[in-house]
This record gives sequence, structure tokens and C-alpha cells, in this order.
Amino acid sequence: MKTFGNKLLYIALFGILAGASCKEDLEFRDPLGTDPSVPSQISDTKIISLPGKVKITYKVPADPNLAYVKAEFQLKSGMMFETKTSIYNDTLTVEGFADTLEHEVKIYSVSKSEVASAPIAIKVKALEPPFLQVFKSLEIANAFGGYNLLAKNASKETIAILVMKRNDFKQFEVDNIRSVRTSVEEVVSKIRGLDTVNQEMAIFVKDKWGNSSDTIYTTIKPIFEQQFSPQNFRAYVLPGDAPQVYNGARLEYAWDGRLGWPWTSFTHQIDGGPNPHMITFDMGIKGKISRIYIRPFPEGTRYYYLTTMKRFEIYGSVNPSTNGSLDSWTLLGTFENKKPSGLPYGNDSADDQAIASAGFNYEIDVNKPEVRYIRVRCLENFAGGTAQSINEIKIYGSPVK
Repeated sequence: MKTFGNKLLYIALFGILAGASCKEDLEFRDPLGTDPSVPSQISDTKIISLPGKVKITYKVPADPNLAYVKAEFQLKSGMMFETKTSIYNDTLTVEGFADTLEHEVKIYSVSKSEVASAPIAIKVKALEPPFLQVFKSLEIANAFGGYNLLAKNASKETIAILVMKRNDFKQFEVDNIRSVRTSVEEVVSKIRGLDTVNQEMAIFVKDKWGNSSDTIYTTIKPIFEQQFSPQNFRAYVLPGDAPQVYNGARLEYAWDGRLGWPWTSFTHQIDGGPNPHMITFDMGIKGKISRIYIRPFPEGTRYYYLTTMKRFEIYGSVNPSTNGSLDSWTLLGTFENKKPSGLPYGNDSADDQAIASAGFNYEIDVNKPEVRYIRVRCLENFAGGTAQSINEIKIYGSPVK
């Protein structure tokens, strides 16, 4: 539940925004002379409104005494923002607007002797600033062992999402670890490792100009997570599943805790046919899945090779149809493995090997239903076929007791 309130009186300064300047200066030399004449003013100004800022275009006067043009605007904090541009440009950008109201910007022509003209005062209106856009898009959802924070930053401007928690004195203070500073379009922050009890949070958004939003007050309760016991797992072969046929490899080897050959689940391309290879097993207990861990089988030291899955789907069901169709299954997720190094096929770097050897965790949307049966469907392996091999698989989530 989200509730909105006024800005907290107690707000710790967030270090990542420290030092943000309210003045944007270009490099200009000291005065080049002592000529006291006043330079000509710009003309024909036009306004382009953008989120949190405006661009002002104008005609540069043909004045040999003109050195640069500058604009001044008072920020919401009361501080002055100043920006300059040389005579070779015909555009100024004024930033730091905290709203969409009308504001006055003063533009000066400045001579080589640093003599300023009388200001030209123009009225401007910026579009909704990015920090407010981000604030309005904030979503906080309970997750396994923590919470997910999502937001949209369409302008890709640098913003900070400040997350606060209560300290020992029951006051809210900024939690630098949970807070986010970013300029990406899709903001995703997944916090894990929290206790599964109610936790109060307060969240607001700030930009580099010191503008900040209202505050969201909310309570999260992380969802309990544990590993499903592999001792309960059983093969559940359905029509359409690929046979485990090579050198005695069996589906059950995928959860036996042993690494290397032949302790792997393996499907063979020819025997399994050209269609996506599927394997199915019963976890022995119903539950909500949080993530699925898969360690690929290495061919020597090469993991991104042969039947290691490149693109695949994972399905879940509580009562799968015995005809083998996917009609009674829920798609839990579609995933893709990419080689970190980007090296050509058959060449794995030391980092590639280390990352793949540790295995991969594939997160499942918390809104997916409870399931008991798992089905893995390989769409493409690294060799270009659809056969698959899994050295180890582990399922995590909340089993239903």
C-alpha cells in the first residue's frame, strides 16, 4: 500500500548527489580588453520545452565585441543556475526546473571585456521534470528474501531514488545500500537477504539540482525462500519429452548433487528429433517458485558449447495433462544464456568458465502461480540444435507444507 506525505524533516544528505553544481560554466578566459562598450543583444528567441529543462534558440548578433551569451534562472532552492555558450552556438539549455509552471529566464550578451548587456527576460515552461516522472512510476513489490523496486526514467536523466529505513531512534534515515543512482530508462532494483517480517520504508526521488519529490511510505514483507528438497524429485516422462539416451545419462542425474560426466541429464539430437527438447519432473510437493538454478554440463573446459542451452523455456503445472501438450502448463519464464566474453563458439575465456561453473540463477516472476511439476523446453543450444544437457538443477521458493 502506498501513501503520500510531505517531505520528512529528517533527511540525511545522500552522498551520491553531493557536489552537484547549480552552475554550469564553460571555460572562458580572463577579459581580453578594457573596452567598456556594451555588446549587442541576441534576437529572435524561440523556446523548446523538454522534461525539466528548456532549450532557447536565438539569432547571434554580428558584433565583433561579443564573446559569449549566458542565461540565468533561479532554482526552486533559491540558488541561481547559470549557463554560458560561445558566439559560435545559437542555443542555450536551461535546466533544473522542478515543475511545469512559468518561469523567467534572463539572457545576457557579454563582451570580450566581460561587460554584460541589459538582460532579455523571457518566460518559459518546462515539461514535467524527470524526477517527478520517475516518482510517479515507482512500484515496490514483495519478493523472495526482499523486494523489487521498479521505475521508468524515460528521459534517461541522472536521478537518485532514495530509500529510507528506520534507525535505532525510530527515525527514517537514508539507506545508501538500498538507494539507487542511475540514468537508465528502465530502473530495476532487486534487494535480497532481508528478514521475512514487516519492514517500514520511505522512498523519494531527487535530481542533481536538489529538487525532490514527495515521499512514499510503505511496508514490505519479504517472502520466505528455501530450496525444494531434491530427495522428493522424480522423473515424470510425458509424450513429447526427449529420451535420455546417451551413455546411460538419466534425468535423475540433474539433481543428484554430483558434477561431471556421466552425472548429467542429457538429450540426444537425433533420438530426440529436431523439435525443442523437453524434460519433465515432479518436485513431489507444490509451492511457489522464486528461482531455478541450472549448472550447465562442461565439455572439457567449454560450457557454452554443444548441448548447453542457449535459449529455453521453463514451465510449471499442478496437474499436467497426460497427453504431453503444453495446454495444462504455465510458462514461468523464457531465458537466454550469453557468453560474457563474446568470444567465438568453442572458445571460452577463464571468466566464461568461472561464471558458468558457478551455475546460473533464473528468477521467476513472483506473480506466477504455485506449481508442482517442472518442464524445461530447449529452444536452441549453443551448437544450433535443440538437444539439452543439465549438470545440476535446483529449485528455490516457498513449498506448501
